[in-house]
Amino acid sequence: MHTYLHTKMTKIISISDQAYEELKKIKAEDESFTKVILRVAEKEKRKPLMAFFGKWPGPKEELGLIQKDIQEGRKRFKTRDIRFP
Repeated sequence: MHTYLHTKMTKIISISDQAYEELKKIKAEDESFTKVILRVAEKEKRKPLMAFFGKWPGPKEELGLIQKDIQEGRKRFKTRDIRFP
């Protein structure tokens, strides 16, 4: 078990040896464990769009209407030719 202390607004947390070793592996030489945890937490908040693929929480009928609306909007979208001199 490892305990990490930081001097500003200190909170003491206990983590397993395995968690400590994993954090230590991704920690830069000049980086504190606090900064490692914040960096990992920030990445977790910014999930890629594909992480939400297939996760529609609503009824399938509603999803079908949304998909139909998107397809109709794409049909109405007009492209234009751009000519460069």
